[in-house]
This record gives sequence, structure tokens and C-alpha cells, in this order.
Amino acid sequence: MVLAIAKELQLRKKEFEKETVATIYFGGGTPSVLTSEEINFLIAKVYENYSVSENPEITLEANPDDLSTERIIALSKSPINRLSIGIQSFFEEDLKMMNRAHNSEEAQKCLAEATAYFDNISLDLIYGIPGMSNEKWKQNIQTALSFGIPHISSYALTVEPKTALNQLIQTGKIAKPNDEVASAHFQILVETLEANKFIHYELSNFGKENYFSKNNSAYWLGKKYLGIGPSAHSYNGISRSWNISNNSLYLKSIQEDKLPNETEILSISDRYNEYVMTGLRTIWGVSLERIEIEFGVDYLDYLNKQSRKFLDDNLLFIENAILKPTKKGKFLTDGMASDLFYINLE
Repeated sequence: MVLAIAKELQLRKKEFEKETVATIYFGGGTPSVLTSEEINFLIAKVYENYSVSENPEITLEANPDDLSTERIIALSKSPINRLSIGIQSFFEEDLKMMNRAHNSEEAQKCLAEATAYFDNISLDLIYGIPGMSNEKWKQNIQTALSFGIPHISSYALTVEPKTALNQLIQTGKIAKPNDEVASAHFQILVETLEANKFIHYELSNFGKENYFSKNNSAYWLGKKYLGIGPSAHSYNGISRSWNISNNSLYLKSIQEDKLPNETEILSISDRYNEYVMTGLRTIWGVSLERIEIEFGVDYLDYLNKQSRKFLDDNLLFIENAILKPTKKGKFLTDGMASDLFYINLE
């Protein structure tokens, strides 16, 4: 698989020949199963085939149970300069309910050791967990802050079908996630992190100054990206492509020098909808000027008309011709974006 990923990097270099790589991200699964040698090999292949910026952000996603002291030290000697750690919660009962492999003690030990070797660390926290009181949620946030972490990504608990958690909910052993609880937790999160000098730069992402994720920001700002490996998605501003998810078929295609992906050309309506959705989630908002220049006056008129009710309800506001959610409207961003989508214009 590592050799196939290296070969895909080579096969696709023309797609990115006019771009400079500013961020390399090992994610989407558990990339920490790779050895340090394999990670270094793949990073070297990126440098061999692409133009890379002077100080790229190179992130590895990992879970606490993958990050032994020896592994953290080995990673600190590699080109990896940022860790994204899937903590989720510091409470034992939450981790068991979410079927996480690590425990609370491992989570805290991992962070204590990672912060000794890495300055740039992000951790994930889940809110809206059934049975989690506001006080318990505040303790989760405070524990994260106690390690001096400069970036936190936080998401509402979602229940996927065919999971142990879904089964527990279906059988009545655990309550369903509650939107009001999730909303209250979100407001606590925003207020606490902003009081601690974090900038809420994207709906689910909070970073101290100079610690915004370059990878996340590129996605939300609609920049081009290449996704390498099974199931990986790519985007070039005009089309989106995705690799086949089957590992065996992926390996077979790459061995035959074929790219195992499908491509969808995005219509002007698709591109408008994506910009509205991603723009509203960030501190950069949706530029009304950009809407008019890129998509035309019909789209601008439509956006102005559709956003009126949210402006009147103090959920959106316009500042310097930029449409943004208010503090009250942030938690409702995705729902509002869907109301601003242009359907069947063409």
C-alpha cells in the first residue's frame, strides 16, 4: 500500500504542477499505523514530485493508544511538525460508550508527553454526548486547556448506523443525542475558548493566533487539494474526484498505471453552493463581491433574497460586503446554508 501511494503521487504530479504544496496531511483512518520510516519515505516522495513551500505544515492524525513515548520521540525527529490527536473525551464512561480503544489515563499521558516534543498540537473533543452535563463538558474543556494545546477541533456527537452506539440507543440503554444539549455545549465551548484567546476561525475549529490548521483552512477557503490513497477525495476548483474505496482494486489499478478514481464536473450552482456552505462556516464569511464576479448578479440577488429572514432574525449580518453568522447564528450555520443553496438554476 505504501508503494502504491508513492506511485499515485508520481502519477498525479501533473495535476499539481502549477501549485505549491503548503500542507501535507496524513489522515482519514489511522495513519499512525505507518512506521516512521514509511512516513518519511512518503514525505520524500512528495518533495520528489511536487513543489513544496519552505515551511509546510505536515500533520499526522493519531489516537492516544498509538502514541507511546518512543513513537512520539521518533515522530519528533521526522518531518512531521503537527499532531492531531483524537482524544474525544477525558471521561472513561464516554470513551467506553463511543467504543474508543484508549482510556482517560492514556489520553492525559499521551498529551503530557506529546507537548514535551511538539509545539503544534490539535486535539478533538466531542460534545452533546448523552448524559454529559454542562459541568462535565466544562471539565473536558478545562482539562484540554491545562495542557497548553494551541488548537482544538470539536464536533457534536453523530450516531452512525451499524455501530455499537446506535445499537445501544435503539435498545434504549442510552438516550439519543439531544440538540438542545449540543447547542448549550457549543455555546460553552465558544465562550470558554474565546476567553482563553482562541479564535473561532471555522465552525468546528478553534486556534490560537498562528495556529490555525493550514490543511483545514485550505479546504474551507476552497483551495485545490490532492487526496492520495483509497477513498481519498480531490478538488481543483472546477471538479471533484474520489478514489475507489476497495484496497485490492486500488492496488491493482495503480500497478497497471491507472488512476482508480471517478470525477464529477461541478456546475456553477454546485460551486456557488459549496462556497456559501464553506464560507459561512468560517470567520472569512461569504463575499458578496465574489458572488457577483464569479457567479453573476442572479446569484447575488438570490442570496440577498434568501438571507433576508436570517438577517432580520439576527442570525446573519453583513459587514464590509461580507455575509457572516452572528454569535447566535453560528450553531445553525449548516441549516442556514442549505436555505441559501441555489437549486436547479441551470
